[in-house]
Amino acid sequence: MIASTRRREIMHRLLTSGYVEAKALAEELGVDASTIRRDLDALERAGQAQRTHGGARPIPGATAKLPYTMKEGERLTQKTAIGEAAAARVSNGDTVILDSGSTTYEVARALRDHKDLTVITNDLRIATLIAETPGMRLLVTGGELLGSVYTLVGERAIGFLSDYTADWTFLGADAVDVDAGITNMNTLEVPLKRAMIAAATRAVAVADSSKFGRRALAKVAGIDEVSCVITDSELDPQTAHRFAGAVVHAGPAEFGTGAEPGAHGSGTPIAR
Repeated sequence: MIASTRRREIMHRLLTSGYVEAKALAEELGVDASTIRRDLDALERAGQAQRTHGGARPIPGATAKLPYTMKEGERLTQKTAIGEAAAARVSNGDTVILDSGSTTYEVARALRDHKDLTVITNDLRIATLIAETPGMRLLVTGGELLGSVYTLVGERAIGFLSDYTADWTFLGADAVDVDAGITNMNTLEVPLKRAMIAAATRAVAVADSSKFGRRALAKVAGIDEVSCVITDSELDPQTAHRFAGAVVHAGPAEFGTGAEPGAHGSGTPIAR
């Protein structure tokens, strides 16, 4: 289990139980106690937890979604490939909704070479990136800020999206499972993610391979509710095969649209 996944699990336990014991976490997650201590120290530095003797408690306002500072450098090569594969589906002049997250941020980076795009987002880091890109129209949802992850949520954000239609939504995911679908640790984000899906002609989930075969707290959508899930080349073929063609491989070779041709590429589904 990579550090970001383990720390999400720790945050989930903190928020559901109100306390975690370091020794018990080490045994249940199959790691050394020193690893858990580093995890708890990192969560404390990020303002998500308060260390206690032998464990930790959540701080008020903490969420299960890890702050950008704790995940932006992790699996960056994979996220960059996913971002490029997602952007390859988009045509100049399209309207694109970008969900919050470090993987959708890479989608935004890859979109900067496109022309005359309209980008709608609830992610302030993505908004800043697009605002600094010439030739793009930017719409920001508004809503209440989840500070450590730069994410806007709430009824105002949902109401904002109801006034617009888009060609694409690119959706982040905390976990992807063939039966449970796309799930999220933070329940506050789920209604907004569903509004993003409803507002777009095509919704695509973007998630690196470490998110597969896992289930988070709250269901966002079934696999059949998105056009596909774009992931990296490290997803094992047996897992991919279970998705019956819904998974698209973003690898070092040419990639792009899969079953739905777009303007910039021709994608390669992992399995059908």
